[in-house]
Amino acid sequence: MLVRFWGVRGTIPVPGPDTIAIGGNTSCVAVLTSDQHIIIIDAGSGIRRLGQELVQENPGRIVGTILISHTHWDHIQGFPYFTPAFERNNRFVVVGQKRVGQRLEAILARQIVEPYLPFDYKTLSADLHVKEVSDGEMIVVGDETVVHVANLNHPGGCLGFRIENDGGVLTYCTDTTHAEGTVEESIVKLAQGADLLIHDSFFSLADRQEFAGWGHSSWLEAVRAARAADVKCLALFHYSPDASDEYLEQEMLVKAREIFPNTILSREGLLLELPFDNNRGPVK
Repeated sequence: MLVRFWGVRGTIPVPGPDTIAIGGNTSCVAVLTSDQHIIIIDAGSGIRRLGQELVQENPGRIVGTILISHTHWDHIQGFPYFTPAFERNNRFVVVGQKRVGQRLEAILARQIVEPYLPFDYKTLSADLHVKEVSDGEMIVVGDETVVHVANLNHPGGCLGFRIENDGGVLTYCTDTTHAEGTVEESIVKLAQGADLLIHDSFFSLADRQEFAGWGHSSWLEAVRAARAADVKCLALFHYSPDASDEYLEQEMLVKAREIFPNTILSREGLLLELPFDNNRGPVK
């Protein structure tokens, strides 16, 4: 399967000279499976450019699955600008967290309404099917892909995903934290032996201590999780909007590789093919 990053930030898009190398869009990752099924993980601002490319490459009909880790704004803010959702011929299954008293479709619809936008949710004329899932569930996508779902430790809840396709395994764990000095067992199970673990790396070590209740991780917790789960490669992800390219490349990545050498920075446009043909993945 092919994995491509379209948005790698948290909180809010941050375009500018200090973020141009890594990217300033919020969370969105696309997976193309061996049977040519498109899986989109999160609908942050990065989904806009992904949608434009999908339309160019698929002039007929687009069928796919959109996995929503949770509905904090930086993970759904791009959905109203996802061009394929406006085409009647297209079909998407939107999968997200089942919550008490709140329907996923209603949450998505509430941001696509006046006075925030000049159109509403009903304007999205694609065939949209919204499916709610809970911790421990498994869903089948296409003919050759299985997705496992697990709860993560984040205020309001968040889902992690393990995608298994044609011998390759991708685990996506954004917006999560670990109890002090430990690694969450749910993440170890979800990521065990994965080719690629995409893990929240929002905080510096100092900020992780100051904002312990925000439900995010530092790069240190990410590498500890990668080691505990024995993954082939770790992709740091969901960076703070204040993290510059220089900080990410010359400080965060350098320190992370001292502990887990097979670490990379997720960056917009990065394309990876799974499974890796060696134990180091794309790390040089």
